[in-house]
Amino acid sequence: MTPRRAGVLLHPTSLPGPHGVGDLGGEAESFLDWAAAAGQTVWQILPLGPTSWGHSPYGSLSAFAGNPLLVSPDRLLEEGLLPRPALGRVPELPADHVDFAAAGAWKDQVLRASHAHLAEHAPQRIREAYAAFVESPDQAEWLDDWALFAALKARFDGRAWTEWDPELRRRDAAALARARRELAAEIDFHRYAQFVFHRQWERLRGEARRRGIEILGDLPIYVAGDSAEVWARPDLFALDDLGRPTVVAGVPPDYFSATGQRWGNPLYRWDRMRAEGYAWWIARLRANLRWADRVRLDHFRGFVAYWEVPASEPTAVGGRWVAGPGVELFAALRAALGELPLVAEDLGVITPDVEALRDALELPGMKVLQFAFGELDGVHAPHRHRRRSVIYTGTHDNDTTRGWHARLGAEERARVHAYLGTTGDGPHWDLVRAAYTSVAELAIVPLQDLLGLGSEARMNTPAEAAGNWSWRLRPGALGAELAERLRRLAALTGRLPREEAGGAGEGPAQG
Repeated sequence: MTPRRAGVLLHPTSLPGPHGVGDLGGEAESFLDWAAAAGQTVWQILPLGPTSWGHSPYGSLSAFAGNPLLVSPDRLLEEGLLPRPALGRVPELPADHVDFAAAGAWKDQVLRASHAHLAEHAPQRIREAYAAFVESPDQAEWLDDWALFAALKARFDGRAWTEWDPELRRRDAAALARARRELAAEIDFHRYAQFVFHRQWERLRGEARRRGIEILGDLPIYVAGDSAEVWARPDLFALDDLGRPTVVAGVPPDYFSATGQRWGNPLYRWDRMRAEGYAWWIARLRANLRWADRVRLDHFRGFVAYWEVPASEPTAVGGRWVAGPGVELFAALRAALGELPLVAEDLGVITPDVEALRDALELPGMKVLQFAFGELDGVHAPHRHRRRSVIYTGTHDNDTTRGWHARLGAEERARVHAYLGTTGDGPHWDLVRAAYTSVAELAIVPLQDLLGLGSEARMNTPAEAAGNWSWRLRPGALGAELAERLRRLAALTGRLPREEAGGAGEGPAQG
């Protein structure tokens, strides 16, 4: 039987630090120290890819590349990959949220200075490691396409690839060869940025392992239309001759939006992927499993049936359900990769065939306590939970629990208090306790809820294009008292690591 565990949801960009955005340096390791002291054995993150307009991790410019914005300048200094004078004076950037434009511009300057330093001044072992990274079979399926895509995107002032010169848009061989010659230095820079990202992430993941903490990653089902993968393999997506989607992804009207969500991602040509033995998906999942111990598979229901919206439609209301690849895809993944350490994000409009696939694959699904009290005996209520599942107070798409509770109607609020047996004076801890006492094998709580923050700390509001993803943790917010309180609750509810559980729950439980 899978042991009961507890974890925290926190994207690395939300970490504190002096560089305008959370990164993979010392503050990330300090967070791991705190999480271990709090009895946590899972760190859940959002997708790690490079972001574009809107800064959503779910709209990445690449399904394989890492986000250079997360590279730690301090780690570059430590490894001799950046001369201290090149760091210069760190600009005054906000500490309570990410100014993506300002932080990104400064981080790009730092990375370019590091790249310039590499050839003549970096230690020989680092230069050898960089050469090995570029030549590794692990990067063969994506690195060259990504580096060329990123270099061309810079040449065209950030415009989408569908707006590039026609011969580059359609990937004419002679035009690509010419671009590789003319942009050789810029291409090498983008390769290098991936090298340092992967190097720093692997170090951080090793530090997590050393503390007994697993990484739970996140794999969006779709990729952005303006991405290296769609440009490199347009034949695998539903596009017209100019590279524009003919149909796009979304979901029908639901809890979050009365008009549904028109995500706008191009949809897959599953027939063509099937003809190639799902090689593209095998490579994608393999790459994600190099970053994480387990992966949350976003929008799992889309593999059974997905909501197809004509690209001409302004909302998702006019879409239709279309059959997905189903078990055939997962059979191919399992044959290539072995057992699949996945979590099925099975929220939204879930039908029996979605549940059947999830159960046939023996994947844990998700329950969200903020969805539990809209009706009597709701499927998200703790008494309806299953052991093979992950329970959340809320996800990155929900308001914080304090913000959610403040906006409840009188009837639903009364139902919450009656079910939990509380007055709601501390609604975030009420839901944390309910999550930990659930039979679900894994309880994950967004860090904002552990801190009792309000709507100002919300990470994302679906269907709103601006103002998302920028929340940052206040320096010094994670203290020993909070860690001890959470550890006592983990001990009381059987979620501490077994080797640490003995005696850990002594004394009054204050969770």
